[in-house]
Amino acid sequence: MSTTSPSPSPSPSPTPQPVNGGISFWYAQDGTPPPREPLPGDATADVCVVGGGYTGLWTAYYLKRAAPDLRVTVLEQKFCGYGASGRNGGWLYNGIAGRDRYARLHGHEAAVRLQRAMNDTVTEVVETAAEESIDADVHRGGVLEVAYTPAQLARLKAFHATELSYGESDRELYGARETAARIRVTGAVGSSWTPHGARIQPARLVRGLADACERLGVVIHESTPVTDVARGRATTPYGTVRAPYVLRCTEGFTAALKGHKRAWLPMNSSMIVTDPVPTALWDTIGWSGREALGDMAHAYMYAQRTADDRIAIGGRGVPYRYGSRTDNDGRTQPATVDALREILVRFFPQLAGTGIAHAWSGVLGVPRDWCATVTLDRATGLGWAGGYVGSGVATANLAGRTLRDLVLQDSGQGGPTELTDLPWVGHAVRGWEPEPFRWLGVHALYAAYRAADRREAATHSAVTAPLARVADRISGRH
Repeated sequence: MSTTSPSPSPSPSPTPQPVNGGISFWYAQDGTPPPREPLPGDATADVCVVGGGYTGLWTAYYLKRAAPDLRVTVLEQKFCGYGASGRNGGWLYNGIAGRDRYARLHGHEAAVRLQRAMNDTVTEVVETAAEESIDADVHRGGVLEVAYTPAQLARLKAFHATELSYGESDRELYGARETAARIRVTGAVGSSWTPHGARIQPARLVRGLADACERLGVVIHESTPVTDVARGRATTPYGTVRAPYVLRCTEGFTAALKGHKRAWLPMNSSMIVTDPVPTALWDTIGWSGREALGDMAHAYMYAQRTADDRIAIGGRGVPYRYGSRTDNDGRTQPATVDALREILVRFFPQLAGTGIAHAWSGVLGVPRDWCATVTLDRATGLGWAGGYVGSGVATANLAGRTLRDLVLQDSGQGGPTELTDLPWVGHAVRGWEPEPFRWLGVHALYAAYRAADRREAATHSAVTAPLARVADRISGRH
């Protein structure tokens, strides 16, 4: 009698690993754009814009529309949209960094004017994209920010009241049931929704904007890193561009410029995007309005439902690299990917079996007082804008229009405008601390914020954790 050994059970298939880096998922969809030529040698212009992201391109775009005879040159170290403009979460949102501080410095009404300008900016971007035939998957579903602990709910209600005080009368406050009617976030006990927001595909927006600039006659040189910005010139390895106005629009990459190491801290933010979510699961989640989604945690998240029915979700991950270094390809640490996936599944447990398709990271600019700014030094012709602290998709457009008005006013082609009178114009801020204090401080602060979130979830207290309040005071966020 013969016997046969039982066949071994098949080994489970390994979980597919997400694409990691490669700039961002947004570029994986369409590929990187065809390269533009680097600077061929010394050149002159009326305005030289350093940086080919949203800020630099919007500035060039509006300058050429207002004054077609201006010679505007954009210098970009990699390609247009290589930085945060092509890696962000796709929130076109009316939030602006530093508004409460501007209210204290310049009065409440000045901050109300700034907020109204930001509300209008969302419409400006949506309408301009349509006018320029930029297909950036724009969907204006507003922004929903949820609370899922008692402390978060208390902050949410205070946040909502503050937004109303700045004139945002069309913002709505929801309880648990009304929140679930929009998006069924597990455990959500309330939310605040504003109509002043839209979901976009960020790389498509920046790519279309660069093309629109070129149609207007803007000269764009890529693969042209600027090593030094000084009065009347921008220096590159390929030559020097001389111009009466040199505008620094480098956001999170500002620390790479000579003399700007401690100006704006390059804060790291990371994202993942899921495989396409089946219709049956969307039926259990809702999200038919395709709102941008955020929360009221101290170490907050941000998410969108993409045009092809994935969920893209982001958070801080490893917040800062020693010496203000920035990455080359957007590669993200596995622990950060796991942490973002945990947030995804906490919000939507039914997605536990959904694969992660792509992970990536990028940097955003953070001033020491967390205030976004726009400045033109009339004595030197040097200007700059940035420090958006993660709210740059819309804020960069307002900054570009404001830089346009400042340049035209200074050159005698225009006068003061409502934008040049906004309280963020000309705001000065001190530099960040030297290393190693900068690295130690940022990592300690975000460790404190995460610990505060864990404590609030564990204790169910309606009071914000004291650790977070201390971190806010030390960081300068409030």
